[in-house]
Amino acid sequence: MSKPRILFFGYSEVGFTCLDLLLERGDNVVGLITHEDHPDEKIWFKTPAIAAREHGIPVLTPDSVNTPEWREKIAAMQPDLILSVYYRHMIGSAILALPRLGAFNIHGSLLPKYRGRAPINWAILHGENHIGMTLHHMVKRADAGDIVDQEGVDISPLDSAEQAFRKVMPCARTVLARQINHLLTGTATATPQNESAATYFGGRKPEDGRIDWTRSSAEIFNLIRAVTDPYPGAFCESGGAKLMVWWAEPAPEKSGTPGKILSLDPLVIATGDGALQLTRIEWRGIPAHQPTVGSII
Repeated sequence: MSKPRILFFGYSEVGFTCLDLLLERGDNVVGLITHEDHPDEKIWFKTPAIAAREHGIPVLTPDSVNTPEWREKIAAMQPDLILSVYYRHMIGSAILALPRLGAFNIHGSLLPKYRGRAPINWAILHGENHIGMTLHHMVKRADAGDIVDQEGVDISPLDSAEQAFRKVMPCARTVLARQINHLLTGTATATPQNESAATYFGGRKPEDGRIDWTRSSAEIFNLIRAVTDPYPGAFCESGGAKLMVWWAEPAPEKSGTPGKILSLDPLVIATGDGALQLTRIEWRGIPAHQPTVGSII
């Protein structure tokens, strides 16, 4: 009897590690649908296309799978199971209905919290200390399907988003390894999500890294670590130039009007409830007026 045909939708290093697991197991992956690397995005992670090409798996990069042409192409591949891992586009109901064993997604949060895009960055922004990965049925609404399995990990309040990503990424492989045989035999069980506990967040843009100095030191620090390198970064503006803030530390016993420069060396800026020492910065452009102690940034 032939092995079930798996069509894998995926991107990012989470997609790489999960596809790698299937290929190590010898599962019958009939194709990878993924994304072209965006020229404006810093690619700091492995992508599943690497693993697919090493194993002779067809790699497809449609702008949208929900056109009549692509629906026909996917139907012709006769998938028994669809597995999506960090695929960035919505997959339409007509495609989700194709596989006899169903369509499943691995999402980077402990659902029902943090549905939507960039869940790890949003979790860091909100100061979460426990994050995880969820395997769930795919339905029309994003990340709203019944939960098959979850795995979580504790993170440090000093972790950047990349450090948190590295800690939580193995959870995806753990969950998939635990459930893949159930998925392939149609014996996986699932539990409906608690809609009253659901939260949803959209994609983040570079502009979302703008610092509001009236916020608390903790809120601003969480923003900085949520978007620091390799993400676009937190920033403010002074004298027509952009000050990128890549890292900061609390500045005890200092306070003042939010945004006021309290010290230049080290650079300390007042927040809504104290101050932060900016320990790693980058000026983009030359300020029209050099910042001075007491000036507002």
